[in-house]
Amino acid sequence: MSDSPAYPSRILGLLAGGAAGDALGYTVEFSTLAQIQERYGEGGLTHPVQLEAIRSGQTIPVSDDTQLTLFVLDGLLDWIEWSNEGSMADPAACVWLSCLRWYRTQTGHLPEGAPEPPSRWLEDHRELQVQRAPGQACLSGLGSKDMGLPRKPQNPQARGCGTVMRSAPYGMVPGLEESTVVSLAHQGAVLTHGHPAAWTSAAAFALMISRLMAGHGFSAALTAALDWLETLPDDGGTSAALRMAGRLAGQVAGQPSGQQQSFPVPAELGAGWVADEALAIAVYCVLVTEPETAPEPSVHFRTALHLAVNHDGDSDSTAALAGQLLGARYGMEIFVERSVPTWIGERDVVSEAAERWITATT
Repeated sequence: MSDSPAYPSRILGLLAGGAAGDALGYTVEFSTLAQIQERYGEGGLTHPVQLEAIRSGQTIPVSDDTQLTLFVLDGLLDWIEWSNEGSMADPAACVWLSCLRWYRTQTGHLPEGAPEPPSRWLEDHRELQVQRAPGQACLSGLGSKDMGLPRKPQNPQARGCGTVMRSAPYGMVPGLEESTVVSLAHQGAVLTHGHPAAWTSAAAFALMISRLMAGHGFSAALTAALDWLETLPDDGGTSAALRMAGRLAGQVAGQPSGQQQSFPVPAELGAGWVADEALAIAVYCVLVTEPETAPEPSVHFRTALHLAVNHDGDSDSTAALAGQLLGARYGMEIFVERSVPTWIGERDVVSEAAERWITATT
Protein backbone atom coordinates (compact mmCIF):
# COMPACT_ATOMS: atom_id res chain seq x y z
CA MET A 1 0.00 0.00 0.00
CA SER A 2 1.12 3.54 -0.73
CA ASP A 3 1.75 5.35 2.56
CA SER A 4 0.09 8.48 1.27
CA PRO A 5 -2.35 8.09 -1.62
CA ALA A 6 -2.48 11.09 -3.95
CA TYR A 7 -5.28 13.61 -3.53
CA PRO A 8 -7.12 12.59 -6.74
CA SER A 9 -7.04 8.97 -5.62
CA ARG A 10 -8.52 9.86 -2.24
CA ILE A 11 -11.31 11.91 -3.84
CA LEU A 12 -12.36 9.19 -6.26
CA GLY A 13 -11.80 6.50 -3.63
CA LEU A 14 -14.10 8.27 -1.18
CA LEU A 15 -16.90 8.79 -3.68
CA ALA A 16 -16.57 5.35 -5.25
CA GLY A 17 -16.12 3.57 -1.92
CA GLY A 18 -19.25 5.23 -0.58
CA ALA A 19 -21.21 4.39 -3.73
CA ALA A 20 -20.07 0.76 -3.60
CA GLY A 21 -21.12 0.36 0.03
CA ASP A 22 -24.37 2.18 -0.64
CA ALA A 23 -25.31 0.09 -3.68
CA LEU A 24 -24.46 -3.20 -2.01
CA GLY A 25 -26.23 -2.28 1.23
CA TYR A 26 -29.26 -0.94 -0.61
CA THR A 27 -30.07 -4.44 -1.89
CA VAL A 28 -30.73 -5.57 1.71
CA GLU A 29 -31.58 -2.27 3.40
CA PHE A 30 -34.94 -3.39 4.77
CA SER A 31 -33.92 -6.98 5.63
CA THR A 32 -32.92 -8.39 9.00
CA LEU A 33 -29.63 -10.24 9.37
CA ALA A 34 -31.58 -13.49 9.61
CA GLN A 35 -33.34 -12.73 6.33
CA ILE A 36 -30.03 -11.83 4.66
CA GLN A 37 -28.48 -15.10 5.84
CA GLU A 38 -31.50 -17.07 4.70
CA ARG A 39 -31.09 -15.58 1.24
CA TYR A 40 -27.29 -15.67 0.89
CA GLY A 41 -26.06 -18.23 3.38
CA GLU A 42 -24.58 -18.04 6.86
CA GLY A 43 -21.90 -15.58 5.74
CA GLY A 44 -24.53 -13.17 4.44
CA LEU A 45 -23.97 -10.90 1.46
CA THR A 46 -20.21 -10.79 0.94
CA HIS A 47 -19.74 -10.03 -2.76
CA PRO A 48 -21.79 -8.45 -5.58
CA VAL A 49 -21.57 -11.67 -7.59
CA GLN A 50 -24.05 -13.20 -5.13
CA LEU A 51 -26.71 -10.88 -6.56
CA GLU A 52 -28.76 -12.22 -9.45
CA ALA A 53 -28.62 -8.88 -11.27
CA ILE A 54 -24.82 -8.90 -11.29
CA ARG A 55 -24.63 -12.52 -12.41
CA SER A 56 -26.87 -11.68 -15.36
CA GLY A 57 -24.64 -8.79 -16.43
CA GLN A 58 -26.68 -5.95 -15.00
CA THR A 59 -25.72 -3.27 -12.47
CA ILE A 60 -27.18 -2.31 -9.09
CA PRO A 61 -28.19 1.26 -8.23
CA VAL A 62 -27.11 3.57 -5.43
CA SER A 63 -29.70 4.92 -3.00
CA ASP A 64 -30.64 8.42 -1.95
CA ASP A 65 -27.49 8.42 0.21
CA THR A 66 -25.16 8.73 -2.79
CA GLN A 67 -27.63 10.94 -4.63
CA LEU A 68 -27.62 13.50 -1.82
CA THR A 69 -23.85 13.20 -1.31
CA LEU A 70 -23.36 14.15 -4.95
CA PHE A 71 -25.79 17.07 -4.75
CA VAL A 72 -24.11 18.41 -1.58
CA LEU A 73 -20.75 18.00 -3.30
CA ASP A 74 -22.04 19.91 -6.32
CA GLY A 75 -23.32 22.70 -4.09
CA LEU A 76 -19.86 23.07 -2.60
CA LEU A 77 -18.36 22.80 -6.08
CA ASP A 78 -20.56 25.68 -7.20
CA TRP A 79 -19.23 27.76 -4.29
CA ILE A 80 -15.62 26.81 -5.09
CA GLU A 81 -16.07 27.68 -8.76
CA TRP A 82 -17.45 31.11 -7.80
CA SER A 83 -14.45 31.60 -5.50
CA ASN A 84 -12.02 30.55 -8.23
CA GLU A 85 -13.50 33.28 -10.42
CA GLY A 86 -13.00 35.84 -7.67
CA SER A 87 -16.69 36.12 -6.78
CA MET A 88 -18.27 35.91 -3.37
CA ALA A 89 -20.84 33.20 -2.63
CA ASP A 90 -22.37 31.69 0.49
CA PRO A 91 -21.44 27.98 0.67
CA ALA A 92 -24.45 27.09 2.82
CA ALA A 93 -26.82 28.75 0.36
CA CYS A 94 -25.11 27.01 -2.57
CA VAL A 95 -25.65 23.66 -0.85
CA TRP A 96 -29.30 24.49 -0.13
CA LEU A 97 -29.92 25.38 -3.76
CA SER A 98 -28.27 22.16 -4.86
CA CYS A 99 -30.38 20.15 -2.44
CA LEU A 100 -33.45 21.86 -3.87
CA ARG A 101 -32.35 20.54 -7.26
CA TRP A 102 -32.29 17.04 -5.75
CA TYR A 103 -35.73 17.65 -4.24
CA ARG A 104 -37.03 18.53 -7.69
CA THR A 105 -35.66 15.25 -9.09
CA GLN A 106 -37.68 13.39 -6.45
CA THR A 107 -40.96 15.32 -6.63
CA GLY A 108 -41.00 16.93 -10.05
CA HIS A 109 -41.33 20.45 -8.65
CA LEU A 110 -39.79 22.97 -6.28
CA PRO A 111 -41.44 24.05 -3.02
CA GLU A 112 -43.91 26.89 -3.55
CA GLY A 113 -42.14 30.18 -2.91
CA ALA A 114 -38.63 28.68 -2.92
CA PRO A 115 -35.95 30.27 -5.11
CA GLU A 116 -35.36 28.81 -8.57
CA PRO A 117 -31.85 27.30 -8.51
CA PRO A 118 -29.81 27.69 -11.71
CA SER A 119 -29.38 24.41 -13.58
CA ARG A 120 -26.16 22.45 -13.09
CA TRP A 121 -24.49 19.52 -14.85
CA LEU A 122 -25.69 16.99 -12.29
CA GLU A 123 -29.29 17.41 -13.37
CA ASP A 124 -28.41 16.12 -16.84
CA HIS A 125 -27.83 12.65 -15.37
CA ARG A 126 -31.25 11.06 -15.59
CA GLU A 127 -30.08 8.06 -13.57
CA LEU A 128 -30.17 10.35 -10.51
CA GLN A 129 -33.75 11.42 -11.14
CA VAL A 130 -35.19 8.27 -9.60
CA GLN A 131 -36.69 7.81 -6.13
CA ARG A 132 -34.51 5.47 -4.09
CA ALA A 133 -36.33 5.39 -0.73
CA PRO A 134 -35.60 9.03 0.19
CA GLY A 135 -35.91 9.90 3.86
CA GLN A 136 -39.09 11.66 4.86
CA ALA A 137 -37.26 14.31 6.89
CA CYS A 138 -35.05 15.09 3.90
CA LEU A 139 -38.12 15.59 1.73
CA SER A 140 -40.13 17.57 4.26
CA GLY A 141 -37.17 19.74 5.26
CA LEU A 142 -36.41 20.64 1.67
CA GLY A 143 -40.11 20.99 0.91
CA SER A 144 -40.23 24.39 2.62
CA LYS A 145 -39.65 27.71 0.93
CA ASP A 146 -37.40 28.65 3.85
CA MET A 147 -33.81 27.55 4.30
CA GLY A 148 -33.16 25.78 7.57
CA LEU A 149 -30.67 27.60 9.79
CA PRO A 150 -28.76 26.59 12.95
CA ARG A 151 -30.92 28.93 15.02
CA LYS A 152 -34.09 27.82 13.20
CA PRO A 153 -33.62 24.30 11.80
CA GLN A 154 -36.10 22.37 9.74
CA ASN A 155 -37.64 19.39 11.59
CA PRO A 156 -36.20 20.30 15.01
CA GLN A 157 -36.70 16.81 16.45
CA ALA A 158 -35.52 14.83 13.42
CA ARG A 159 -32.57 12.59 14.32
CA GLY A 160 -32.34 10.38 11.23
CA CYS A 161 -29.16 9.48 9.42
CA GLY A 162 -30.12 11.63 6.42
CA THR A 163 -27.61 14.23 7.65
CA VAL A 164 -24.50 12.15 8.25
CA MET A 165 -24.85 10.11 5.07
CA ARG A 166 -24.47 13.26 2.93
CA SER A 167 -21.82 15.14 4.92
CA ALA A 168 -18.53 13.72 3.57
CA PRO A 169 -18.05 16.54 1.02
CA TYR A 170 -17.54 19.11 3.78
CA GLY A 171 -14.42 17.20 4.82
CA MET A 172 -13.19 17.04 1.23
CA VAL A 173 -12.65 20.78 0.75
CA PRO A 174 -8.88 21.40 0.83
CA GLY A 175 -7.43 23.94 3.21
CA LEU A 176 -10.45 24.57 5.42
CA GLU A 177 -9.99 25.17 9.12
CA GLU A 178 -11.64 22.42 11.13
CA SER A 179 -13.97 24.95 12.70
CA THR A 180 -15.19 25.79 9.20
CA VAL A 181 -15.65 22.13 8.31
CA VAL A 182 -17.94 21.53 11.28
CA SER A 183 -19.76 24.84 10.75
CA LEU A 184 -20.56 23.99 7.13
CA ALA A 185 -21.67 20.48 8.07
CA HIS A 186 -23.89 21.96 10.79
CA GLN A 187 -25.47 24.39 8.34
CA GLY A 188 -25.99 21.60 5.84
CA ALA A 189 -27.59 19.25 8.36
CA VAL A 190 -30.21 21.71 9.63
CA LEU A 191 -31.62 22.09 6.15
CA THR A 192 -33.59 18.96 7.03
CA HIS A 193 -32.83 17.76 10.59
CA GLY A 194 -32.57 19.77 13.79
CA HIS A 195 -31.87 17.26 16.58
CA PRO A 196 -28.41 17.75 18.14
CA ALA A 197 -27.40 14.16 17.33
CA ALA A 198 -28.26 14.68 13.66
CA TRP A 199 -26.04 17.68 13.10
CA THR A 200 -23.21 16.72 15.46
CA SER A 201 -22.93 13.30 13.80
CA ALA A 202 -22.73 15.00 10.41
CA ALA A 203 -20.07 17.43 11.63
CA ALA A 204 -18.07 14.73 13.44
CA PHE A 205 -18.07 12.58 10.30
CA ALA A 206 -16.98 15.51 8.12
CA LEU A 207 -14.18 16.21 10.59
CA MET A 208 -13.05 12.58 10.41
CA ILE A 209 -13.05 12.72 6.61
CA SER A 210 -10.97 15.90 6.74
CA ARG A 211 -8.39 14.24 8.99
CA LEU A 212 -8.23 11.12 6.81
CA MET A 213 -7.83 13.22 3.67
CA ALA A 214 -4.88 14.92 5.37
CA GLY A 215 -3.16 11.57 5.92
CA HIS A 216 -4.14 10.70 9.48
CA GLY A 217 -5.18 7.20 10.50
CA PHE A 218 -8.60 6.03 11.64
CA SER A 219 -7.89 6.21 15.38
CA ALA A 220 -6.47 9.73 15.09
CA ALA A 221 -9.49 10.84 13.07
CA LEU A 222 -11.85 9.41 15.67
CA THR A 223 -9.94 11.10 18.47
CA ALA A 224 -10.20 14.46 16.70
CA ALA A 225 -13.96 14.04 16.35
CA LEU A 226 -14.35 13.08 20.00
CA ASP A 227 -12.21 16.00 21.15
CA TRP A 228 -14.43 18.37 19.21
CA LEU A 229 -17.64 16.79 20.52
CA GLU A 230 -16.38 17.30 24.07
CA THR A 231 -16.45 21.06 23.51
CA LEU A 232 -20.23 21.08 22.94
CA PRO A 233 -22.85 21.60 25.65
CA ASP A 234 -25.14 19.03 24.01
CA ASP A 235 -24.10 16.59 21.30
CA GLY A 236 -27.30 14.55 21.49
CA GLY A 237 -25.42 11.39 22.45
CA THR A 238 -23.03 11.30 19.50
CA SER A 239 -19.85 11.13 21.58
CA ALA A 240 -21.28 8.32 23.72
CA ALA A 241 -22.15 6.34 20.59
CA LEU A 242 -18.68 6.83 19.12
CA ARG A 243 -16.91 5.95 22.36
CA MET A 244 -18.96 2.76 22.57
CA ALA A 245 -18.02 1.91 18.98
CA GLY A 246 -14.34 2.38 19.74
CA ARG A 247 -14.53 0.40 22.97
CA LEU A 248 -16.41 -2.53 21.42
CA ALA A 249 -14.07 -2.60 18.44
CA GLY A 250 -11.09 -2.68 20.77
CA GLN A 251 -12.45 -5.76 22.51
CA VAL A 252 -12.33 -7.87 19.34
CA ALA A 253 -9.69 -6.11 17.22
CA GLY A 254 -6.64 -8.05 16.17
CA GLN A 255 -8.51 -11.11 14.99
CA PRO A 256 -7.08 -12.77 11.87
CA SER A 257 -8.13 -11.02 8.66
CA GLY A 258 -11.38 -12.40 7.36
CA GLN A 259 -12.53 -13.68 10.76
CA GLN A 260 -14.32 -10.54 11.86
CA GLN A 261 -17.67 -11.90 10.64
CA SER A 262 -17.60 -13.95 13.84
CA PHE A 263 -18.19 -10.64 15.60
CA PRO A 264 -21.27 -9.07 13.99
CA VAL A 265 -22.30 -5.49 14.62
CA PRO A 266 -23.09 -5.35 18.36
CA ALA A 267 -26.72 -4.72 19.21
CA GLU A 268 -25.61 -2.01 21.63
CA LEU A 269 -24.75 0.22 18.64
CA GLY A 270 -28.34 0.21 17.41
CA ALA A 271 -29.58 -0.30 13.87
CA GLY A 272 -28.27 2.81 12.12
CA TRP A 273 -31.58 4.47 11.30
CA VAL A 274 -30.61 7.52 13.36
CA ALA A 275 -27.51 9.61 12.73
CA ASP A 276 -25.38 8.77 15.75
CA GLU A 277 -26.04 5.03 15.40
CA ALA A 278 -25.21 5.00 11.68
CA LEU A 279 -21.93 6.81 12.36
CA ALA A 280 -21.06 4.54 15.27
CA ILE A 281 -21.72 1.37 13.27
CA ALA A 282 -19.59 2.59 10.36
CA VAL A 283 -16.73 3.52 12.68
CA TYR A 284 -16.99 0.15 14.45
CA CYS A 285 -16.86 -1.73 11.16
CA VAL A 286 -13.75 0.16 10.04
CA LEU A 287 -11.91 -0.15 13.36
CA VAL A 288 -12.68 -3.78 14.13
CA THR A 289 -11.46 -4.95 10.72
CA GLU A 290 -8.29 -2.82 10.61
CA PRO A 291 -5.17 -5.03 10.52
CA GLU A 292 -2.58 -4.31 13.19
CA THR A 293 0.27 -4.15 10.67
CA ALA A 294 0.72 -3.69 6.92
CA PRO A 295 -2.93 -3.23 5.97
CA GLU A 296 -4.02 -4.38 2.53
CA PRO A 297 -6.61 -1.75 1.59
CA SER A 298 -8.76 -3.99 -0.61
CA VAL A 299 -8.97 -6.64 2.13
CA HIS A 300 -9.79 -4.05 4.77
CA PHE A 301 -12.46 -2.58 2.50
CA ARG A 302 -14.03 -5.95 1.78
CA THR A 303 -14.15 -7.10 5.41
CA ALA A 304 -15.40 -3.75 6.75
CA LEU A 305 -18.18 -3.57 4.16
CA HIS A 306 -19.16 -7.15 4.96
CA LEU A 307 -19.95 -6.11 8.52
CA ALA A 308 -21.51 -2.79 7.52
CA VAL A 309 -23.94 -4.51 5.13
CA ASN A 310 -24.87 -7.57 7.19
CA HIS A 311 -26.92 -6.43 10.17
CA ASP A 312 -30.52 -5.75 11.09
CA GLY A 313 -30.63 -2.06 10.26
CA ASP A 314 -29.86 0.64 7.69
CA SER A 315 -27.34 -1.31 5.64
CA ASP A 316 -26.91 1.15 2.78
CA SER A 317 -26.15 4.13 5.03
CA THR A 318 -23.74 2.29 7.33
CA ALA A 319 -21.91 0.70 4.39
CA ALA A 320 -21.78 4.01 2.49
CA LEU A 321 -20.21 5.74 5.49
CA ALA A 322 -17.69 2.93 6.02
CA GLY A 323 -16.80 3.01 2.32
CA GLN A 324 -16.24 6.76 2.41
CA LEU A 325 -13.96 6.51 5.44
CA LEU A 326 -11.90 3.78 3.80
CA GLY A 327 -11.73 5.62 0.47
CA ALA A 328 -10.56 8.81 2.16
CA ARG A 329 -7.79 6.87 3.92
CA TYR A 330 -6.59 4.53 1.16
CA GLY A 331 -7.76 6.13 -2.07
CA MET A 332 -8.49 3.85 -5.00
CA GLU A 333 -6.38 1.09 -3.46
CA ILE A 334 -9.58 -0.12 -1.80
CA PHE A 335 -10.41 -1.69 -5.17
CA VAL A 336 -8.28 -4.51 -6.53
CA GLU A 337 -8.64 -3.17 -10.08
CA ARG A 338 -8.00 0.46 -8.94
CA SER A 339 -11.12 1.55 -10.84
CA VAL A 340 -14.75 2.29 -10.01
CA PRO A 341 -16.56 -1.07 -9.97
CA THR A 342 -18.51 -1.73 -13.15
CA TRP A 343 -21.41 -3.16 -11.16
CA ILE A 344 -22.35 0.26 -9.74
CA GLY A 345 -25.15 1.66 -11.90
CA GLU A 346 -24.08 5.28 -11.40
CA ARG A 347 -20.33 4.70 -11.80
CA ASP A 348 -20.04 7.27 -14.63
CA VAL A 349 -21.58 10.14 -12.69
CA VAL A 350 -19.45 9.26 -9.64
CA SER A 351 -16.33 9.44 -11.80
CA GLU A 352 -17.42 12.71 -13.40
CA ALA A 353 -18.15 14.26 -10.00
CA ALA A 354 -14.65 13.32 -8.83
CA GLU A 355 -13.06 14.75 -11.98
CA ARG A 356 -14.93 18.03 -11.68
CA TRP A 357 -14.04 18.34 -7.99
CA ILE A 358 -10.35 17.59 -8.57
CA THR A 359 -10.17 20.12 -11.42
CA ALA A 360 -11.72 22.87 -9.30
CA THR A 361 -9.67 22.21 -6.17
CA THR A 362 -6.17 21.71 -7.59
